[in-house]
Amino acid sequence: MQLDFKARELTVKLVYYGPALSGKTTNLQAIHRLVSPETSGRLMTLETRDDRTLFFDLLPLSFAVGNGLQVRIKLFTVPGQVIHNATRRLVLQVADGVASIADSQKNETKANQAAFLNMQENLVENGLDPDKCPIVIQFNKRDMPNVRTDEEIDRLAQRGKEPVFKAIATRGVGVMETFYGLLELTWRMLERDHQLHAKFGIDPEAFLSEVRARLAPAGGA
Repeated sequence: MQLDFKARELTVKLVYYGPALSGKTTNLQAIHRLVSPETSGRLMTLETRDDRTLFFDLLPLSFAVGNGLQVRIKLFTVPGQVIHNATRRLVLQVADGVASIADSQKNETKANQAAFLNMQENLVENGLDPDKCPIVIQFNKRDMPNVRTDEEIDRLAQRGKEPVFKAIATRGVGVMETFYGLLELTWRMLERDHQLHAKFGIDPEAFLSEVRARLAPAGGA
């Protein structure tokens, strides 16, 4: 979390992490498409031959809350290719929350696991505790052939502590649910650590309700 007292602006950074072509960029593109132009900023995407995003996508969402404070939620993705680990670590710096995007296809299971472990390692390298950092998991590409079953994913969710969402990001299915889930975990952590309600008059329930109200009319996802 970054706080600019002069501009009265609080910035929350959420990072979408996962293996190459798992749907990280597609998630941001879907959010950008579903929310109103008044709420979202410009989506920046850098494409290369070997991966959809070489550095990051940035989609800022803005809300005026509390005592005239502007809250900016910045969404980033990291490159999925293994050779870009230094960039992934850089993008993950000062992240407030992470969405781990997994490919539901069975043949991508090892890539998903490797990306999740890599995310944990890079959190530690950046001085962040993976056990305390808000993390949600999205199993994307539910419309593809030979995917892990709903029952299998539900069993995985029961064994882990991270909330799990199912999605078809190309259709916008499960995209907003994943975002809301990550934002709620992150905001409650920030409230616990920084007492935002007491300091700035930002009531957690009111803020989260405003986010849903502001984003839902344009999306309905």
